[in-house]
Amino acid sequence: MEARKHISDAMGSRADKPYKATLFEGRTLFLGLNTLEPGQVQPLHSHPSQDKFSFVHSGSGHFVVGTDSFDTKPGDVVFMPAGIPHSVENRGHELLVLLMGIAQTPVGHDH
Repeated sequence: MEARKHISDAMGSRADKPYKATLFEGRTLFLGLNTLEPGQVQPLHSHPSQDKFSFVHSGSGHFVVGTDSFDTKPGDVVFMPAGIPHSVENRGHELLVLLMGIAQTPVGHDH
């Protein structure tokens, strides 16, 4: 297993939807990179049994987490508890790059 990666090696973009790349996937943690072009949205959704976080590497995003709605900048970390609806939108003018981590679904449970 490769234990070290650089974020730039996983960066990409898609015109039709947010780009996602897997950095690491373990038994209890998934770590990935999500990039959103200006105007792209990751729609409101939730993960019933998985906590999630996003670290804003570059760009700016607008997050909704439950009843909270806020803008982010590089260096911000957003926590999305299991079962809480969340979304992100790139309202800026540059690529939004998010380092994302999510707990893996416990064995024997549905997503």
